[in-house]
Amino acid sequence: MSLKIAVPKTTAPHEKRVAVSPETVKKLSDSGCQVIIESGAGEAASIPDSAFVEAGAKIAKSAAEALKGAAIVLAVQAPKDSEISQLSKGSLLICQMAPYRNEAIIRKLAAAGVDCFAMELIPRISRAQTMDVLSSQANLAGYKAVLDAAEHYGRAFPMMMTAAGTVPPAKIFVMGAGVAGLQAIATARRLGAVVSATDVRPAAKEQVESLGGKFVAVEDDEFKEAETAGGYAKEMSKEYKAKQAALIEETIAKQDIVITTALIPGRPAPTLVSEKMVKSMKPGSVIVDLAVEQGGNCALSEGGKVVTKHGVTLIGHFNVPSRLAASAAALYAKNLLNLVNLLIDKDKKTLAINWDDEIIKAICLTRDGKLVSPLFDAPAKQAPKAPKQAVSKTASAAKKTPAKPAGKPAAKTAAKPKATPKKSTAPKAATKKSPGKKPATAKTTKTKAKK
Repeated sequence: MSLKIAVPKTTAPHEKRVAVSPETVKKLSDSGCQVIIESGAGEAASIPDSAFVEAGAKIAKSAAEALKGAAIVLAVQAPKDSEISQLSKGSLLICQMAPYRNEAIIRKLAAAGVDCFAMELIPRISRAQTMDVLSSQANLAGYKAVLDAAEHYGRAFPMMMTAAGTVPPAKIFVMGAGVAGLQAIATARRLGAVVSATDVRPAAKEQVESLGGKFVAVEDDEFKEAETAGGYAKEMSKEYKAKQAALIEETIAKQDIVITTALIPGRPAPTLVSEKMVKSMKPGSVIVDLAVEQGGNCALSEGGKVVTKHGVTLIGHFNVPSRLAASAAALYAKNLLNLVNLLIDKDKKTLAINWDDEIIKAICLTRDGKLVSPLFDAPAKQAPKAPKQAVSKTASAAKKTPAKPAGKPAAKTAAKPKATPKKSTAPKAATKKSPGKKPATAKTTKTKAKK
């Protein structure tokens, strides 16, 4: 009997992705799996039911029909409370669980006897790179951030010399040189902008410069030790933050566009751009806040909205990867396929999970009705801030920079794109790291780009 894999339609707000693609459905079917997809699951990602059928899937009229008797459930985001009851006891749910925000849902999954794997917790090891959803999705977010900025910026990006005069190039500052940040740098450079970037990790300097950007940071002794073994940025001291803020404030006043990407796992996003900094920017400038769903890096950004304050356009779209649904779904589907291939015995067509595998240990949240993730052993963490609501903020309402999370390394930047930038992270951002040169003595500098 073939292994049944169910794919329900996504119901989360601002979500257009689907957990499989015709390509991955075909590969799963060829390996002996029976793939059942809820009707309309791929429509928002431009994949009609007929494309799935041609690839070997069966279409179910409802989520309940698709999920009935499924051994594996592939989804994009965590299920709603009302959807948990539709999952079979003993089934395996694989999705982006947002475990730091959804502990209550995870406990209900455990109580329902549903095993759960969180894709965001894929470890940063070489054999897990093809499963790294943070990297695949952050790469797209960094690219889209630049396009969103270009849409709202009233001038050209490249320098243009014409008979009527010269158009100066746009100046873009990227805060957080992780996967999203590095892709933003690469995209902005391709469009002809002059790009600079900042990150608290020393390795980021070489990565930024390799893409033609200028690196901006306070390169003191603390900066040299600002990266964890896992490649994430550490939470910095108040003294360092004060020095870095002064440098950033001076830099931002000269920019046309600022793109922020700083995220810290399990914590609210750090505030990097204050109201004072926004006021210092020229009229017509643009700020793209990719961290708005976790509270935002800019004190004035508003979740799910594009607003103008002090003459500066603030872009705070939710779920940016989903705004490139077709590409994001294709990459996410491959991430899932590579993980599923690790879980099944293709000859016996059954689940054959090696619970001692380091990848499985890292992503497993529930098993046999119990919470097994170390995330829930540590003292209660401060949950990330809820997505910003579309309401005005003042400097006094600005968010506090979070403290270092217990259990998981600090800042992520988005994941790193392959064959383009090396990843790095700023105050936080989710990305993978590459070895880089360590700055020397304690001094505030602006390092010029190699290109």
